[in-house]
Parts: sequence; C-alpha cells; structure tokens
Amino acid sequence: MSTENLPQNPEQPPRKPRVAVVFGGRSSEHGISMVTAGAVLRAIDRTKYDVLPIGITREGRWVLTADEPERMAITERRTPNVEELADSSEGGVVLPVDPANREVVYSEPGSVPKALGEVDVVFPVLHGPYGEDGTLQGLLELSGVPYVGSGVLASAVGQDKEYMKRVFTSFGLKVGPYVVIRPREWERDESAARKKIVDLAGEHGWPLFVKPARAGSSIGITKVDDLAGLDEAITEAQRHDPKILVEAALRGREIECGVLEFEDGPRASVPSEIPPPDTHAYYDFEAKYIDSTPGIVPAPLTDEQTAEVQRLAVEAFDAASCEGLVRADFFLTEDGEFVINEINTMPGMTPISMYPQMWQASGISYPELVDLLVQAALRRATGLR
Repeated sequence: MSTENLPQNPEQPPRKPRVAVVFGGRSSEHGISMVTAGAVLRAIDRTKYDVLPIGITREGRWVLTADEPERMAITERRTPNVEELADSSEGGVVLPVDPANREVVYSEPGSVPKALGEVDVVFPVLHGPYGEDGTLQGLLELSGVPYVGSGVLASAVGQDKEYMKRVFTSFGLKVGPYVVIRPREWERDESAARKKIVDLAGEHGWPLFVKPARAGSSIGITKVDDLAGLDEAITEAQRHDPKILVEAALRGREIECGVLEFEDGPRASVPSEIPPPDTHAYYDFEAKYIDSTPGIVPAPLTDEQTAEVQRLAVEAFDAASCEGLVRADFFLTEDGEFVINEINTMPGMTPISMYPQMWQASGISYPELVDLLVQAALRRATGLR
C-alpha cells in the first residue's frame, strides 16, 4: 500500500496518511520508549504525514498525549512517563478490532465517545513486553492496521532471548554458551536450577551475565564475578521476568549492525563498536542512556570483517522473519569470529542510540530513516504474508 493509493474523496483535497506514534507501555522500558518517541515525533515530516501521538501508561491505559517531543527526554538522570503528558487522567483511546474500520475513538466517563479519524499506519516505538514482543502486533493484525516493524512471530522471537538463540542456531548462526531457568524449574527445585548455572561457570568460567529472558535496554542484567553474587543477580532478573537467561562471558569486541527493509529487500548499515565504558562494569542501562557512553561509528574493522558482520546481520534478520528494522548485536571474539548475541526488532531510536547513528553514517538521516520505515509499513498488508 503506497501513499498514492490511499482512498480519497474526489470532493476533498487528498489527505495525508495519518501515523499513530504509540509509545510508553507496561514494561520496564517505558521511559526509554518515550525518549525514542520524542525523537520520532521531532523527525517525522509533518508536511507529508498527519501525526497522532498515543501513549500507553504503565498500567496499560491508552491515552491521547500532548504532541510535545521536547518533554520526552531524560532530565536530571530521570526518564519521562506517559502520565505526565496525558490529556486526561480518565480518558482513553480505543482501536477498533475490525479490519473494515480504522477509526480511532476517544472516550471519557460520562461523555459521548469522539471519533478521531482513521489511522493509516501505526509506528509502535514500544520496547520490551506488551509492545515489542508480538502482543501489540497481534492487536494491529486483528484491526487490519499496517504498522512499522516485524510481525507477531518475529517480534516474539526477537523478545525471547532463549528462542531467538534457538532460531539462530538452527540457521547456522553461532551463539555463545548459555542456560535458561524457567519459572517452573525454579519453583520445583531451586538447588537444581542453581546447579545448572554453576555448571555453566564451571565449564566456561566467571563472570556470568544473569538477565531477564524477555527484556531489553540492559535492564535487570547483572554481571556476576563469583558464586557469592549469584542469588542477588537471580532475584534482580526475576523482578523483570520469571524466566531468566544466564550467559557465559565472551572475550572480544562488541559490534552492532543495523538492518533496514527497502523495496528490494533488507540491507545492512555500516557497523558500530561499543567500547568498554570507563565508569561501568559493562554496557548497562546507565552507561547507555544516563551517562551516554559513546559508540564508535563506523567500527574500526577491516573491509572483510565489515562485509561479514553485515552479511550475518541480514542473515539474522531473515532467520527470524523480521520486517522493517533490526539492530543485530555481535561479539567479535579474540580468534576473529563473529558470535551473535541478540537482535532488537524495535531498537532504541533516541538521539544517542546506535541504530540511527549507524544509518546516519551510511548516508540516511534520521528524518529519512523514519520516512523509509513508514513507507515500508504502508506497502505491507496485514495478515499472512
């Protein structure tokens, strides 16, 4: 579906496609989603698109918000939240679950619901569960509304680090050593579950990285240097997800690569490198977003290494059946091999995020990037494809 093919009333001038930018959400990445949304709202071409900002509160209520991207920024080391921008403390926005009707409706208690017009595409800049994991994508599929990014399956695979690694392995991509502790295992026999982790350390050494299996932005991750810190790390990861993933440390360089869907298929950006932060044990949430540890773009790699990581990034994109965009994260090990760590199907797109920086270095500005993503979504129908 292209911009030119949108239904028009011959008695009215052609209308611009309406883009609903949806952000916030119920996950622990609520605040970073808002920062990404602010960047998208600043960049989107208002001469080409009508824009409808819709926030999802931490409790899951959909609300109309002020179109004020300057208020969606980290200030004094604090991330923003949707409640601060909501037009009403009680009103809510509803997308109809009807492919024949894309009318967005706003209602408040005691008032007649108000139609806000049709939405042609949703730009879901949500990170983590209840947004990036296929749940919102399923709702949009039922509604028949095109959307930016991957579909239900790829979004779910991209969110669950265990099944992501299983998919990559089945396609011949190399992943690092890991174990998974499911909630039933932990509830049934904590000692046996803990032993799986200790055995991983016994085989591959310390440190280990204990993390929620279905979270992002490095939230809930702990670098564990010895057995004494293990229980606290498990508790922290389980605060964000009852299913946890424990990875052996890989010695090497952290390399990232962006993938973007064009009309002729996905292409990879120039890669970037994440150097070890000076004031943090690893590239954690604060290093990424609060202290803004800078990445190196483009990564100082040989031509052969650059071509290889770009090839692998597109392979990962295709392996998980992704659409729209992906950031693929790798380790370049000391023996010169690329090991894939994870993909992000809706990577951070804040002003300091690596995904837009890599595309900027590849010749595509942030506004052009946003436009390409919206146009890709408009071309793509919902449903089986």
